[in-house]
Amino acid sequence: MAAPELAQSEQEGIEGVRMTWYNWPRTKVEASKCVIPIAASIQPIRSHVDLQILPYPPLRCKTCSAVLNPFCRVDFTALVWICPFCYQRNHFPQHYSSISQTNIPAELYPNFPSIEYSIPNYQNHAPSSPIYLFLLDTCMIEEELDFAKSALKRAIDRLPDTAMVGFISYGTQVQVHELGFSEMAKVYLFRGSKDISKDQVLEQLGLGRQNMPSLHKAAGGGRSPLAPAAAAGPNMGINRFLLPASECEYALNTLLDELVADQWPVAPGKRASRCTGVALSVAAGLLGASTAATGARIIALVGGPCTEGPGSIVSKDLSDPIRSHKDLDKDAAPFFKKAVGFYDDLGKQLVSQGHALDLFASALDQVGIAEMKVAIEKTGGLVVLSESFGHSVFKDSFKRIFDDSELSLGLSFNATLEINCSKDIKIQGIIGPCTSLEKKGPAVASTVIGQGNTTAWKMCSLDKNTCLTVFFDVSSSEKPEPTAPNPQPYIQFLTSYQSLDGQMRLRVTTVSRRWIDSALGNEDLVQGFDQEVAAVVLARLASYKMEIEEGFDASRWLDRNLIRLCSKFGDYRKDDPASFTLNPCFSLFPQFMFNLRRSQFVQVFNNSPDETAYFRILLNRESISNSAVMIQPSLISYGFNSLPAPALLDVSSISADRILLLDSYFSVVIFHGMTIAQWRNMGYQNQAEHQGFALLLRTPHEDAEAIIRERFPVPRLVVCDQHGSQARFVLAKLNPSATYSNAQEMASDVIFTDDVSLQVFIDHLQRLAVQAS
Repeated sequence: MAAPELAQSEQEGIEGVRMTWYNWPRTKVEASKCVIPIAASIQPIRSHVDLQILPYPPLRCKTCSAVLNPFCRVDFTALVWICPFCYQRNHFPQHYSSISQTNIPAELYPNFPSIEYSIPNYQNHAPSSPIYLFLLDTCMIEEELDFAKSALKRAIDRLPDTAMVGFISYGTQVQVHELGFSEMAKVYLFRGSKDISKDQVLEQLGLGRQNMPSLHKAAGGGRSPLAPAAAAGPNMGINRFLLPASECEYALNTLLDELVADQWPVAPGKRASRCTGVALSVAAGLLGASTAATGARIIALVGGPCTEGPGSIVSKDLSDPIRSHKDLDKDAAPFFKKAVGFYDDLGKQLVSQGHALDLFASALDQVGIAEMKVAIEKTGGLVVLSESFGHSVFKDSFKRIFDDSELSLGLSFNATLEINCSKDIKIQGIIGPCTSLEKKGPAVASTVIGQGNTTAWKMCSLDKNTCLTVFFDVSSSEKPEPTAPNPQPYIQFLTSYQSLDGQMRLRVTTVSRRWIDSALGNEDLVQGFDQEVAAVVLARLASYKMEIEEGFDASRWLDRNLIRLCSKFGDYRKDDPASFTLNPCFSLFPQFMFNLRRSQFVQVFNNSPDETAYFRILLNRESISNSAVMIQPSLISYGFNSLPAPALLDVSSISADRILLLDSYFSVVIFHGMTIAQWRNMGYQNQAEHQGFALLLRTPHEDAEAIIRERFPVPRLVVCDQHGSQARFVLAKLNPSATYSNAQEMASDVIFTDDVSLQVFIDHLQRLAVQAS
């Protein structure tokens, strides 16, 4: 029964595409009865060992612009190919004249649904180096600022020599540092309380239209560094602020050494004046002067909430708390809507320029991720939330951005995704880090989910793990004639992007699925169901609805969908819960929903709005396997007389003589049973005759390190003991099969909670599913 899921994972290996339903219902009515929407999870530039890279431009259909692919019908004699999307006959150009059935081009290989083209750069320009504009908050204590400066120095050291680098610091005011003249430090100040447009930024920096130079023009000599900006000539361009890393490393390191915490006095009972919004506006404006189509990222290191100027999230008075979920629900957060509007406009400006916003927030309090989420997601930026700039979560994650080893994130810039579909398929939209380009076409559905009303999307930044969820609609309301020309649906994903070395690439992935008539039976539909993808798609959809629909009850919505699904695909006698059975293809899905209902994506109690926004940003952009771990953590058990093995995510898995390793994506927890902890505290692992015990203690740490090494953002590592204070990190994720109400019946640990257990949840589900009409 597991064969379809295996097929799905194999397909993901080749295509980077997984779908909720492998086989598709033929009509709109049948699709609505499936309960789980028809959706695809795609990783546009997933790393692929066997990927063919072609050095010539793609061959496109003259009617629908689809690219030549293995599903095209080819007449080798007439040198004609027929597009599977619109049935247009296209002639091969002259340089394809030698093709035959035994000599086919790489685009037509049936085993390679993904292929990549190396596109010549526009206007014959040399590949442009990406820009890294660092933005540093100085309203911090000296210790925190030192941690942040050290991280920046290491980052600059790891950048490619040709990468363009700029630096802005801010506190009560914004300081744009000129790096082009190391002889004398020169800084441009912007008032932190005043909103400033892109044109005003460029004018004040001497980068107005009348003296806009090219980014890569060499800086001219012979000018006094004291000359006023107004007298700027053609050499007074953006290269005063953005220089290749090799040329400005010394100046930047010197600048960081001399940089001190914001000197503006803070009155007792007040918060520091921090103008994060204006600083981001200035950074976006400065990048607006760069050459068109140059990839760039603003990398912001923020140490507290914005209290000054546009984008403020709280007043300066410490007696006013930062908004909570309860305040947002009651509309009692006076700064929230205005700040969201400001960051929304900033996001639109960055998207129009093709630049990304990365946020590294390290503070014990909130910094405004909930407000900035719209700009981060629209531009495809990265976000990391930690308690301190000295914490490994920040330090190791920050280091990974500039890593060029096998663990590299594969960061790319300026991407555009286009989707071509068969005639009977419509696109409702995408949930994920992208922005609609509002490109209308026949494939646009009338209903919109996420970024919709388009067949093309902009991604200012993406990496090899970036994953988008595309929602489809079946447009046909009637069954087709048996002689219909399109026996199966086709979808083509076209991702053009700029790689880290400045080369333009086009990744083309073409997939096909199978139409089925579910009115004749559900067997084919059931066999093609992917439980993991379905759980993640519902989690993303529920999170999206919680943000856009006022008063949306996610738990009730998930329950209703699960009951409908079990009622439709379960096997039972009406009104007899004991007779209920579920096909193995669906057997894990109720458990996923049970854990999703308890997860931080649905239950916002005990989390701040910043934490909730952070969790949802990562849920919406990570791969299916990573997102599934966020919803339902994995648990591995280690003991003396057995190999490490997966354990039930249940309180009954806790044992005094075992070690548990819990991976909940955001944290990795090593949990020692009581006996193990006592032996460890007595030092048995240091004695020669107890090498087996030393190995038992070491193995979970090695496995945890392997998980941490490959993940971004780097998870928090928690090492705890049974009955210790940090055991809560494990207990909060386990199924409470033993609580204070039934403690006498159970031999395991007890979780003090009023939450129902998985068994009670399943019992209720069966009772309601067999009653549903």
